[in-house]
Amino acid sequence: MPLPYSEKVLEHFMHPRNIGRLEDPDATATMGNPACGDMIKIYLKVDGQEKRITDIKFESYGCASNIATGSIVTELAKGKTLEEAKKIGWKEADAELGGLPPVKVHCAVLAVDALHMAIENYEHQHGLLKEKVPTDEKVVLKRLKHVINPKTGREILQANLVKAVAVDSGRVRVELALPPDYQFAKALEEEIRERLEPLWDVEQVEVAFVGES
Repeated sequence: MPLPYSEKVLEHFMHPRNIGRLEDPDATATMGNPACGDMIKIYLKVDGQEKRITDIKFESYGCASNIATGSIVTELAKGKTLEEAKKIGWKEADAELGGLPPVKVHCAVLAVDALHMAIENYEHQHGLLKEKVPTDEKVVLKRLKHVINPKTGREILQANLVKAVAVDSGRVRVELALPPDYQFAKALEEEIRERLEPLWDVEQVEVAFVGES
């Protein structure tokens, strides 16, 4: 049985707004994983003086709801200040689309989380944090919370794949209990780097695969 999509969901799926890649963005963020389901990547351009989102685009890998929520969330955020855009929640996105099927609400959460992380990344990179919390193991683990192992579809933290985290003078080392020749090693390394490199006091990120083959 087909899912009961609203007319507005179908409209944004068939004719998505702001889809594509921004060249030379001021900040980006990715949520999800294409190998195990939905994924969305947000690109931001920000007016440095007004702290306003002047342009925003997204790339989507997933279902109709994933595309539709990326479209509506970017529409809601465009033209808003960073502080205003931070207040956009998944319930607002869901309501703007006329309601998603319950099994697809996670797509709205994914899109909003990606927007909020992109804003946070911008603030880290441009010295806009209200409180500069030094990066430590707790901060690193929080940033890795939704990193998913493409092979299993499980978050690497839930699966106890993060063997160790070390932070020292701007250098972060993350050890994963996976072999160096792991099929998705490169994808995981890239995602972990994307999560950690924007942090305001991080200068170098090393991802080590220390499991046995």
